[in-house]
Amino acid sequence: MTGRGEPPEGPPENPSGGEDEYRSLVFDESFVRAARLQEFSAQERMGEHARAVRSLPGRGTRRHRSRAGIALVVLIALAFATAVYIGFRNPYPAPAGRRAEPLRTTVIPLAPQGMVPGGTAASVLADGPATGHRTGATGINLPSVRRTKNFSDGQVTMALSTVKDYLVNSSLDPDVLTGGVVRPVGRLLDPDQTAQFDRSVDSPADDGEHSATGWLVRFDPAEVELASTDIRVRGTLAYTETGADTLEVVSDHTFTYALQPAVSGPHRADGASLFTVRRVLHFLLDREDIRLHRLEVRNAYVQAGPQSCSAGASGALRPLLAGERSDTRGPAGTDPYATGVPTAGLCGTLAVSSPSRPGPPRGPDAARSPRSRP
Repeated sequence: MTGRGEPPEGPPENPSGGEDEYRSLVFDESFVRAARLQEFSAQERMGEHARAVRSLPGRGTRRHRSRAGIALVVLIALAFATAVYIGFRNPYPAPAGRRAEPLRTTVIPLAPQGMVPGGTAASVLADGPATGHRTGATGINLPSVRRTKNFSDGQVTMALSTVKDYLVNSSLDPDVLTGGVVRPVGRLLDPDQTAQFDRSVDSPADDGEHSATGWLVRFDPAEVELASTDIRVRGTLAYTETGADTLEVVSDHTFTYALQPAVSGPHRADGASLFTVRRVLHFLLDREDIRLHRLEVRNAYVQAGPQSCSAGASGALRPLLAGERSDTRGPAGTDPYATGVPTAGLCGTLAVSSPSRPGPPRGPDAARSPRSRP
């Protein structure tokens, strides 16, 4: 019996069997993980109505879920960014903040009726009209403080304290009075008034807006110096609420200085004389000003003497010292046809009150003479 013959169609291409037909397929770990179907185990197939295979989540499903998660994170981030943007940028227009107005000033020189009396610094202060006045900052007293409709006791006190600091720095500081220093005054101003203040002290003009002596008391150090740092002060402070966000403070104080000529070497013992400045100032302070310890000077009305009516007092006050008299010239002329801020040459006559401690009557007519004002 002969062996098994070749098939009629010829010898097979794979004589060793059919295993090499799938040799190119490699069932590695990545292939198994990518399978969409998984066969149940023998124990799992013994259950009732058990299926032979179960479906597995494929790579596409995991990729879809990953993309969905990224999209969710992006949406949350966009929502958060939108909320932050709306919080910083209110869709409703914010009310415009209040801007400080320019200061309006009126400075009036007071001319003496005769020769300016002199003496020692101590005598002119003790025997003059300011004899009963307090010295320095102790003469600037705060009024009784009560809360207003929209401002607390603390806010009112802070506003009054800021005004007092301004008065002290602009009327009592020796460096400001005769040293040409202006920073202690300028740092208390609302920023909207800084440019006007700088122009007033650098290029003063008698135009009602740029008079340096409207902002502060200032003497020319080349002509005048303080004979004593004992500056007498008397006056009042008052406040009122002018709106839901503003307080108005009005100060009315008289400052009395003992001055002498600025000369080298020793001074005459009796070469001192009095110079008086009355300052009526209107201040406005809003909540931001109170918090930042600053203010707006709205109006300044100043009377100062003895000075000549013709003395230009916009840059610095020009005191007449002991033994001097006022010239016969009147105030500077006023042109009603000029444009711009109206100006007027104003001048007054210095009529000094008697001391608050009246002396004994002198002469037979003393009893009939009117009482001096305090």
